[in-house]
Amino acid sequence: MQLSLVRATTRSACFELDSNTCYLSPARYEVFLDGKSAIQEGKTNVFSLFSLEPAHRYHLEVVAGDDHGVLDFETETESYFVDASRYGLAGDGVTDNTPFLQAALATCPPGGTVYVPAGTYRTQSLFLRSDTTLYLEKGCTLLGGTDRRSYPILPGVLPCADEEHEAYLGSWEGNPLDCFAGLINVIHARNVTITGEGCINANADQGDWYQTPKVRRIAWRPRLFFTSNAENVTLHGLEVCNSYSWTIHPTYSRDVNILQLHIHNHADTPNTDGIDPESCCNVNIIGDYVHVGDDCIALKSGKLFLGTVMHTPCENVIIRNCCLSRGHGGLVIGSEMSGGVKNVTVTQCLMDHTDRGLRVKTRRGRGKNAVIDGLVFRNVEMRHVLTPFVINMFYFCDPDGKSDYVQSHDPLPLDDATPRLGSLTMENITATDAEYAGCWFSGLPEQPIDKVVMDHVRIHFAPKARSGQAAMMCGADAVSKLAIHAENVRQICLHHVRIEGYQGERLQFTNVQSFEED
Repeated sequence: MQLSLVRATTRSACFELDSNTCYLSPARYEVFLDGKSAIQEGKTNVFSLFSLEPAHRYHLEVVAGDDHGVLDFETETESYFVDASRYGLAGDGVTDNTPFLQAALATCPPGGTVYVPAGTYRTQSLFLRSDTTLYLEKGCTLLGGTDRRSYPILPGVLPCADEEHEAYLGSWEGNPLDCFAGLINVIHARNVTITGEGCINANADQGDWYQTPKVRRIAWRPRLFFTSNAENVTLHGLEVCNSYSWTIHPTYSRDVNILQLHIHNHADTPNTDGIDPESCCNVNIIGDYVHVGDDCIALKSGKLFLGTVMHTPCENVIIRNCCLSRGHGGLVIGSEMSGGVKNVTVTQCLMDHTDRGLRVKTRRGRGKNAVIDGLVFRNVEMRHVLTPFVINMFYFCDPDGKSDYVQSHDPLPLDDATPRLGSLTMENITATDAEYAGCWFSGLPEQPIDKVVMDHVRIHFAPKARSGQAAMMCGADAVSKLAIHAENVRQICLHHVRIEGYQGERLQFTNVQSFEED
């Protein structure tokens, strides 16, 4: 058995088994730390250990029947241990602990750990400094306050003293707009870790955050976790739930690790995406469980203004050994992607009862920098996913989403607002009990999708499949058991693609310039 260290912090560590299975381990296993049992019945490819000692070398052994693996690892050093309870915390779930928690975070020396013991601590927005760790003990819950007037506002635009330049901070759906600060914020900071076995509960279902969600009320809704211009940020091990809107939202940040979080929002809560990196570089999303009311993971890079001014793609993203459950899409790219999305690898993920599996959504008006290229989707299992593969360049979002400009299937002139989709590769994928369509690919007539490659892909339709709209675009009628629909694609390559239980013509192609199959 091969195993590897994903990340070690001062008091926790995350590990990964070398396996070909998706999310779940091939067999149950037991974990021993320095000869003592630490996990009795592990069942996922990624596992974590907590309550470790800083700057300590450990010996790890994993046993599964006759198979076993060993690994030596060392935790990071810690300069100071800051017990937040000494700052006056009250873990009764009622007292407002915002000033006490913020005081502990603000006074923690570089390299130190702020430790929050078991208890329920009501709080509003907290801001973390560079070179600090926030450790939430098992039984600890940070509980979000329900009064929006108690949350600070992050301005969308900050003017520069030279009266020429400006900085962008608050955002809403890809535009620089005033929004409430998140429950946890990392802004202009580096080397920040939030870890432990505790819970961050935004408590949004107990407030008015979901009432008229598309209307600005004082400011736009906050995220549960938000970064801006941060570097080397790690989120690890926590339960995260009941977000106000997008749950984990790093923006314009690099070297971001999102490891073995357990994210859950109610299925009927609006815009409560799970993990939405926006214009970030070097992102690792590993071992997470995501069960939400919108897209599970969505990669973004702003709308036309920010995409043009900042020109910052979301790039170099690894998504591995995640379970993506019940959301509108498993892995989604867009629709706010005007800065581009590049070099994304998705492997060993399990998608369970999502509306769509791989979902790429864009539209006219996103801009010439809105390039999606280098997407690899490999070794993925989908269960009860209504439409496993959707690439849609007619996505009808925004107030003008159903206008002739966005929805016309006649070629329009190429201009600075025309997006482009490059190469997309899908390999070793099994989708069982699909319902609406196996694949739906819709490029623009003036800017077709460059290339779609599918290799060793099996799609099986549920015997009693329902009908529904495979792609959110005008003119896409409800379908059931449709095999492959493709329009405006330069090249499609199908190698060992098997589709079972479909109805009608297997390949429904319009303006597909090159096609090969074996």
